[in-house]
Amino acid sequence: MTTHERVHAPVITQISRPEDVTAALGRELTDCWAGVINAGGAVVPMDCPLPPVSPSTLGPAMDRIAGQLSPQRLRLLMATVDGTLAGWMLLRREQHPLVAHCGVVNHVQTRVGFRGRGVGVALMRHAARIAREEMGLERLQLTARDGLGLDAFYRKAGWTEVGRWPGALRVAPGDDRDEILMSLEL
Repeated sequence: MTTHERVHAPVITQISRPEDVTAALGRELTDCWAGVINAGGAVVPMDCPLPPVSPSTLGPAMDRIAGQLSPQRLRLLMATVDGTLAGWMLLRREQHPLVAHCGVVNHVQTRVGFRGRGVGVALMRHAARIAREEMGLERLQLTARDGLGLDAFYRKAGWTEVGRWPGALRVAPGDDRDEILMSLEL
């Protein structure tokens, strides 16, 4: 980016109903997701192979996410810059009564070409506000893969590391990473 280019702040929108995820939006979300995974991102769904992945590989996972959206249980937050999808994430309320005051943040991702432009920060800021003000949550939690600098990003956003599962994630043979457990009091 040159000094004369104008960088616009990300616009955050949320979707909380399955019918609002159109086929075109689903393709846009899976295209972003595939790009993030293939660039080394840590948001690989359970039923997908390890990278490289294609958007079509992620289609069934996106369909499941879209089908579970609801205002009180699961919201999809999207960041756009000048009308282009720059990133997205999920904000989920825990369902068990013992932890229903807590939420979980999943799939935080910024499209590679938009990294370093405040997209992730804007998503995290909005997630905390929505969780507290709209969903009535008191705490958020997330897990992050060690070795990518994600823990530093979340710490800057106010999150606290509360533990680790040592070597829980096998990225490749001989490349085991800790799963970092993080929490944010709202």
